[in-house]
Amino acid sequence: MPELLQQETTEKAPDGMIAVENPATGKTIQFVENMSAARIDELVARARAVQPAWHALGFGGRRRLMLALRHWLVQNRSRIVDVVVAENGKTREDALLAELFYIADSLGFWAKNAGKYLADEKVRTHSPLVLGRKVKVTYRPLGVVGVIAPWNYPLTLGFGDALPALMAGNSVIIKPSEVTPLATMLMSEGAEAVGFPSGVFQVATGDGATGSALVDRADMIMFTGSTKTGRKIGARCGERLIPCSLELGGKDPMIVLDDADLERAANVAVEWGMRNSGQICMSVERIYVEAPVYDEFVEKVETKVRALRQGKPEGYGSVDVGAITFPPQIETIAAHVDDAVAKGARVLVGGRRAPGAGRFYEPTVLVDVDHTMDCMTEETFGPTLPIMKVADEDEGIRLANDVNYGLGSSVFSKDLARGERVARRINAGVGWVNDAIMSYLAQEAPFGGAGESGVGARHGSAGIRKYTQTHTIMVSKWVLRREPTMFPNTKLGAKLLDRVMVLMWGRKPR
Repeated sequence: MPELLQQETTEKAPDGMIAVENPATGKTIQFVENMSAARIDELVARARAVQPAWHALGFGGRRRLMLALRHWLVQNRSRIVDVVVAENGKTREDALLAELFYIADSLGFWAKNAGKYLADEKVRTHSPLVLGRKVKVTYRPLGVVGVIAPWNYPLTLGFGDALPALMAGNSVIIKPSEVTPLATMLMSEGAEAVGFPSGVFQVATGDGATGSALVDRADMIMFTGSTKTGRKIGARCGERLIPCSLELGGKDPMIVLDDADLERAANVAVEWGMRNSGQICMSVERIYVEAPVYDEFVEKVETKVRALRQGKPEGYGSVDVGAITFPPQIETIAAHVDDAVAKGARVLVGGRRAPGAGRFYEPTVLVDVDHTMDCMTEETFGPTLPIMKVADEDEGIRLANDVNYGLGSSVFSKDLARGERVARRINAGVGWVNDAIMSYLAQEAPFGGAGESGVGARHGSAGIRKYTQTHTIMVSKWVLRREPTMFPNTKLGAKLLDRVMVLMWGRKPR
C-alpha cells in the first residue's frame, strides 16, 4: 500500500500510472498502477488458485479472520480516515461514521450471519411422485468475484461488497475507482497483516479498461456506479452468462405532508441532501411539499443550509460539507443549477462554485422548480436541494414516480399509517417514513433499487446468496427398485396415472 506523499504535488503521472488527487486542493497525493488486461489475468489466476482452500477453511475459519481484520481496522482508524479524507475530500466525520463505522459493523455482521444465510436447507416436498426422497438446497461459491466500486464511498460501497462474497467462500478482486483507490489498498494491507491467504483478496487499480478486463474474466460482477456504465456491464455479463448485481443511479424524492414534523423533516433533508456534498446514491435529490406547510418548510431548510460550513476538511468539527470528489461531477452540478435558473427557478442559497483551490460547489437551495428542469428528473449527485410545492399527496406521489430511477424515497407525516401508505405507492426499492437512508444500517434487510436504479440487492440473505450457486441435492432412500412410472410404458400404468390426476385435481373450483 503506497503511503500518501509527504508533500502534495502537481507533477504528471509517469507512464502506466494514475495520479490520485486531493479534491480539496486539486493536487496529487499519490500515484498508482494503471493495470493492463495482462495484469488482471495474473490477479485472476492467483485468485482462482487460492479459492478452493479459502472455501475449505469453512465459515468458522473465515469468521476468525474477519474479526481479526475488524480489530486491525479499529486500531488503524486514524490512518484510514486520513487516507479517505485525502483522496475523497469528504469530512472526517463522514469518513468515520459512514465508512469505518459501517465497515466495522459489517465485518461482524457477515462473520456472524453468513453461516446461517448459507446453511443447507431441507425442502418439504408436496408431490406424491417424490415420496421417499429427501431434498435439500446447498449454496456454493461462484469462484472469483469482481467488485467494481464507486468513488463516493470507496470502503462502504466497495470493500463492504467484498465481505459477504468472501464469507461465502469466494476470492475477491476489487477494482476501485481510479479517483479513490488508496483506502481499498489500505484494507488489502490489513487483510494481509491479519493472515488472509495471499490472493484471496486483491485490488486492481486502474481506469475503465481495467474494469472491463475484470468483467471479462471474473465469475460474477458486483458493480456500483452510473446507470450508463451499469447497462454496459449488465450486457457484457449477459453475453458471458455470468451473474451480476448492479446498484446504479438515484433521484430520491422526499414528500413532506401537511401534518409532518417540519423541524425533523428539514433536519433530515439538509443532513441527507448535503452529507458528502450530496454525493450519495440515495441522497435526498428533490423535495415535494404540500402547499399549507411549504413556506415554513422552505424557511427552515434555507436557514439550516446557510449555516453549513464548507471547505477543506481538517480536524473533526472543522467543516460540515467537503469537496466534490470526481472532477466532471462539478460540471454536472453547475449545469443542473444553471438549467433550473434559466427555466425560472430561484436560488435561495448557494448556486455557484466556491472560489479558491479545490473542487467545491456551494450548498444550494432551489425553489420555483418543476419537472421541465434537469435538477428534478436527472441525477445531480451534488449539494443541491430543489423544493417544489404540490397541492396534495397524490400530486406528490405522481411527481415522485415521474422519473426512471427508483432507489430510495422519504415521506414525512405524524400519522404513521398515512406515511406508510404513501411510501408504498412510491416506485422505489426502499422507503423511509420520517427518515432517510438509515435502513442501510439494518443489514438484515435487503437494499436495492427499482427501475434504472439497478438489479439485485445488498444485505440480508439476498446480499450473500447472490455470490453463490444454488445446488439442489435429492437423496432417494425409501423407494422401489422399479417404480410404476418406469419403462416399459403400459396402458395400465397410464390409466392409473390418469385416474390419480382426476382424483387429485379434477374437482371443479368453487
